[in-house]
Amino acid sequence: MQQPLYELRGLTVRHVAAGRAAALEQIDLRLAAGEQVAVIGPSGAGKTTLLSTLACNHRPAAGVFSAFGTDPWALDNRTRHQLRARLFLAPQTPPLPPRQRVVTAVLAARLPQWSLWRAAASLFKPADPEAAFRALARFNLGDKLYSRVDRLSGGERQRCALARMLLSEAQVLLVDEPLSALDPALSQLTLTTLQQEAARRQAALVCSLHQVDLALAHFPRIVAMKQGRIAFDLPRAQVTDAMIAELYRDEMPPANAPQTEPPAIVAGATCL
Repeated sequence: MQQPLYELRGLTVRHVAAGRAAALEQIDLRLAAGEQVAVIGPSGAGKTTLLSTLACNHRPAAGVFSAFGTDPWALDNRTRHQLRARLFLAPQTPPLPPRQRVVTAVLAARLPQWSLWRAAASLFKPADPEAAFRALARFNLGDKLYSRVDRLSGGERQRCALARMLLSEAQVLLVDEPLSALDPALSQLTLTTLQQEAARRQAALVCSLHQVDLALAHFPRIVAMKQGRIAFDLPRAQVTDAMIAELYRDEMPPANAPQTEPPAIVAGATCL
């Protein structure tokens, strides 16, 4: 059997000092190259923490955590940083510098590949604006190439971060709630683009979603979380309406239609 990209066994993660309730508890998960997985579950279920843990941002409190065949937390800082370069985490609220031009924010994906001199020079004259434009155009954002980040709407900032992902060389794409500020048409376009890119480079794609209908329509494997644990991990054909109802029993699942994009942020606003 092919060695998995990730292997988690009995994994427990705590955000703060020991004694507090675990953010993740007894997580068993295997992920292979090329797999495309949707993570669903009610608010506070641990979806974001799981993605951040896969990005090697949280040191486990207990259990086994293997990424690319090694324990990242047994490595020295430099080697662990090199391993992280093989991963790309796109958070729901991207930490993009508000006064930066979109072209520069997207090209930041190339920083691990560039020399210090080229990276510094690109701040004044973008090194490869054509590549940034092509990535943005795949998310219907080509016209924002030279806009400032703080002039973008929330949905546009999300897609800007995903365009940056396209220019990375990551072998694992971790995407947290990419549709939260998008209308139905852009939601379909975004998921299709992410899945096409993951398939093109044979990267693993793990995407947390509130929109259960889109998760079931687009992803072959569904991982459901509740109260920091995995409720089920199944092929989508085996996921029943009863399972979904039980998963969201204490919380009504979000409406099927995603929200529309909010108004653009006015000049001078900061990026959250």
